[in-house]
Amino acid sequence: MGKSILICDDAAFMRMMIKDILSKNGYTIVGEAENGAKAVEKYNETKPDLVMMDITMPEMDGIQALKKIKSTDPSANIIMCSAMGQQAMVIESIQSGAKDFIVKPFQADRVLEAVKKAVG
Repeated sequence: MGKSILICDDAAFMRMMIKDILSKNGYTIVGEAENGAKAVEKYNETKPDLVMMDITMPEMDGIQALKKIKSTDPSANIIMCSAMGQQAMVIESIQSGAKDFIVKPFQADRVLEAVKKAVG
């Protein structure tokens, strides 16, 4: 079984796109979440090797979810996904412990490169 990954994005098509790229390359998708609160809940349930986390989501944004996950599991591997022009949020997420970030719309090779760098 490949490395386990949790995908968090409020857009179902984005989750599907990421899931498609990763599962075709040997990674196992252990869960999906449509907001930050669900992401934290699913993280605690599944303890994945990696989380792909959107920054802008309803209820709890990706940065709040990142901080919450990191507070309970400092070794968590999280890659943030953001739209262009969210530099301040990208910087905050890296300072809060994100391993990397990818910019939407993303290329499959950039997603794979970030994932490989984070969890091998």
